[in-house]
Amino acid sequence: MTDELEILETSPQRAAVIHLTIPRTEMQEAFPSAIHEILGALEEQGMAPAGPPYARHFRLHPETFDFEVGFPIDGAVEPRGRVEPGELPAARVVQTIHRGAYEGLPGAWRAFHGEIRARELPVGDEFRERYVVGPEAGPDPEGWRTELSWVLG
Repeated sequence: MTDELEILETSPQRAAVIHLTIPRTEMQEAFPSAIHEILGALEEQGMAPAGPPYARHFRLHPETFDFEVGFPIDGAVEPRGRVEPGELPAARVVQTIHRGAYEGLPGAWRAFHGEIRARELPVGDEFRERYVVGPEAGPDPEGWRTELSWVLG
């Protein structure tokens, strides 16, 4: 289930990120590993995330994901392993909220993209997910919220 579409301006946010280009089949292993690696680097540096994790996808490709996984931060992270300082740049986006389990995200994206096409909104290549409420809040996925955003062209 998704919410109504909104068009809004986002603000830039410093981040700790890992860039990945992986086959789609590797997402379920690569994503959690990257999350834990970033959290470990932040902890080692006496930092904590300033918000929920996100994925910033650079292009839509049927076989691979080319994206950054990151956490917003209120400082400057030093590089450690695959973790690098980054930024989630300001952008004008069209956005909705997916309510439910992560397994529902592919269908939510299809519905979101269909609505974008129906409204003839000019989107670019970049799209984003922000995991506002997830498994850390409890095992019932009915309470989970994922923000879906597509950067307008």
